[in-house]
Amino acid sequence: MKESRKVVLIGTGMVGMSMAYSLMNTGGIDELVLIDIDEEKAIGEAMDLNHGLPYSFSKMKIKKGNYKDCYDSDIIVICAGASQKEGQTRLELTKINTKIIKEIALKIKKVGFNGIIIVASNPVDILSYVVYKVMDMDKSKIIGTGTLLDTARMRYLLSEFLNVSSDDIEAYILGEHGDSSFISWVNTYVGCKSILEYIDEKNLDMNDLSDIYLEVKNAAYEIIERKNATYYGIGLSLNKLIQSIFDNTNKILCVSAYLDGEYEHSHIYMGVPCIIHREGIKEIVQLPLNSVDQEKFDESYHVLKKIKLEIKKDLEL
Repeated sequence: MKESRKVVLIGTGMVGMSMAYSLMNTGGIDELVLIDIDEEKAIGEAMDLNHGLPYSFSKMKIKKGNYKDCYDSDIIVICAGASQKEGQTRLELTKINTKIIKEIALKIKKVGFNGIIIVASNPVDILSYVVYKVMDMDKSKIIGTGTLLDTARMRYLLSEFLNVSSDDIEAYILGEHGDSSFISWVNTYVGCKSILEYIDEKNLDMNDLSDIYLEVKNAAYEIIERKNATYYGIGLSLNKLIQSIFDNTNKILCVSAYLDGEYEHSHIYMGVPCIIHREGIKEIVQLPLNSVDQEKFDESYHVLKKIKLEIKKDLEL
């Protein structure tokens, strides 16, 4: 008998609903439950999605629910949280969202949930750590979206620049989902060939690659400036992560994972390549970093560690 695939979405903003719409179009799950502090919005979103089911590839059940629905769900996706306001510092936003996510995690824990939690709320590395500390679950079952979208952006832009399918480009954005992230060029490949060898053979300029990385780094800022928010890319990224879990693909995806000695750091969530399977993170893939890359990773770690210490002090995590 085929196992049921149930997903609970907490937070029906643009990111969450982009994921929901993507799931409805690709199928692969049986039930989607929407939870939001604004219950009327959750009802409206469920109605709107359901009305499109006759024309979609999916036959899933979609409804507005509550935290009791978390008990027997397979995956919970957290997209709730406040957006950064003008004049508000990143740390101020972090403290606000830490309180919100901590309350959500406590409600999930109360019903006895023991599945997989995906955190998409920002700052995602810090909030993934908050969920991990509150839930007291196996670290493999708490996954942050981390640099999943950043990595997709890099693969897309490289494919456009090199005129090679993005399926044949292996590139990973590591570290914080933020300004201290970086790409390890020595671990970037076009097919089975190092990109450094590839650009040398094609007489391409390394400065162009540096410009592509800067475009990836600044992509969210540019999109937000033009349309106030980003949501389609992360919605599709969440879909990919969910399908990889349910299908037990052992796909390598760059997500925010709890480090326990990997990359020379511990007790923090950071973006690293991971093998994803039915139980969450099967393994963190340790890329061989050169001294320059390790220094960048260390810098990113210290950025996140400083923020982590601030929220631990405020919320006793």
